[in-house]
Amino acid sequence: MIRAFDALSLPVMRWFDPEDAHRLAIRGLRMLPPSRPRLDDPKLAVRAFGLNFPNPIGIAAGFDKNAEVPDALLRLGFGFAEIGTVTPQPQAGNARPRIFRLERDEAIVNRLGFNNDGAEIVLRRLAGRAQNGGIVGVNVGANKDSVDRIDDYVRLIETFAPVASYFTVNVSSPNTPGLRNLQQAAALDELLARVIDVRERVRRNAGDSPVLLKIAPDLSLPDLDDVVQIARSRKVDGMIVANTTLGRPPSLREQGRIKEQGGLSGRPLFRLSTRMVAETYVRVEGAFPLIGAGGIDSGGAALTKIRAGASLIQLYSALVYKGLGLVESIKTDLVSTLLRTGRDSLSEIVGADAATITAEDWPV
Repeated sequence: MIRAFDALSLPVMRWFDPEDAHRLAIRGLRMLPPSRPRLDDPKLAVRAFGLNFPNPIGIAAGFDKNAEVPDALLRLGFGFAEIGTVTPQPQAGNARPRIFRLERDEAIVNRLGFNNDGAEIVLRRLAGRAQNGGIVGVNVGANKDSVDRIDDYVRLIETFAPVASYFTVNVSSPNTPGLRNLQQAAALDELLARVIDVRERVRRNAGDSPVLLKIAPDLSLPDLDDVVQIARSRKVDGMIVANTTLGRPPSLREQGRIKEQGGLSGRPLFRLSTRMVAETYVRVEGAFPLIGAGGIDSGGAALTKIRAGASLIQLYSALVYKGLGLVESIKTDLVSTLLRTGRDSLSEIVGADAATITAEDWPV
């Protein structure tokens, strides 16, 4: 069914503006009839952040910003869904057009700017599906005009703790001016201290709420040293590596689009984001697991990201070009690899190539 859907929908979606096509996709998923997802091969199960994931493939934040279709995504085979980015107050984001397809590069440039319905509406939706099960994380961010951005994160942790499987503290979007400054050592230390403090305060009533930190792929290695050291000292539960890049690799073919401002995602991000996964993995030294994101568009790419150090992975941009069938395709390839190599779980190969990757020339 998914293959037939992809064959019909992918060409049609190209006729629409990217943002309009996205809204159509969300509406289509809302109309899907309830169904029981196919059980995953037990070899794909992953335990991370105190949670049991049926498979390692998640839908990244940005697709379901407003928690409209997390259960539909889980039924389609994702092991977990991350909604958001959510801000305390509703936010329109930047002016349209703000999403651009780079067709020949299988990439996307976006400058959305945390457009979302705001915490109150999103909380209502998540509370309404709280009994449905499945792992649904909440990606949180600050309003553009906030006078205290750190307080925005604290309030969101407090608000969503009863309904979030985990939190992602997003300080790495390039589309909110000044947001990436929160990756600088002093600001990040204060942010994580306050976030972890409020997480501990609400634990009694809301239960455990793992906190992950999502970073940019554009960090220098000395800055990454600082980020990992602070994340470890503040005892975050994990990191997501990485968000979109402000860089424009010279290999890009869609020259007419590369001057558009915003974050680049998709296939051209794969080498840089994978290198950053490996660099982060060797610095973390097993203190917590990583989620690898950026340019994953095949089973081989997923395997490379895992061997670089990712316990879990996330997709988004590749779905625009490959469709929803990509999820099952990756799972099939991962199971085949485990069977062929005589391994029982993906945990046996996490980080197997990290040292080798960090010794390679820097990707351009």
